[in-house]
Amino acid sequence: MKTVRSLAFLTLLLAFAIPLDAQQGRPASPRGEASTQIGGSYEDGRYTGGSWIVVDYGRPITRGRDVFGSGGEYGQMITTGAVWRLGANQSTRFMTEADLMFGGERLPAGEYTVFAALTEDEWTLIFSNWGAKQSGREDNPDALWGSYGYTPDRDVLRTTMSVTTSAVSTDQMVILFTDMTADGGMFTVWWDDQMASTAFSLAR
Repeated sequence: MKTVRSLAFLTLLLAFAIPLDAQQGRPASPRGEASTQIGGSYEDGRYTGGSWIVVDYGRPITRGRDVFGSGGEYGQMITTGAVWRLGANQSTRFMTEADLMFGGERLPAGEYTVFAALTEDEWTLIFSNWGAKQSGREDNPDALWGSYGYTPDRDVLRTTMSVTTSAVSTDQMVILFTDMTADGGMFTVWWDDQMASTAFSLAR
């Protein structure tokens, strides 16, 4: 009888252990990627000559929270200091193979860390030369974890983003390239009911 009970307990333990381990292995804010190509064209059914733009970021989930708030408290829950990491966990990275134009300013081809300063009326999108730490424990004075320790001395470009309140909310934050043409489009961030966008184009 004792052996039977032990086997029953072990079976029950294993039954719960598998989903628990799977759940523990899933990050609370999974990584995501937004990507597009611009400047190319289709010839004989093949796309050629395009340059990649890729954004790697953490995708936080609302989980019932009022993410942005309002008034003087707008954005305070998700910002560290004066800026938001534009995602979760590791700093958000923006890579472009071609020079781009944002708000009349040129962003040279390369890889950047991006942040955002938030107000209810508009956001400020910030491209920075800060590196991105792989973990919060990494000892690297030239890199950040999220936006902890951010200072503006390494800013490369700042541009405004228009903000609208969407009739539909998204539970998990998403970065999108919207209204795209061969030469540019909109860089869009959507989370909860807040949607922020800024235009960009291929630099000529």
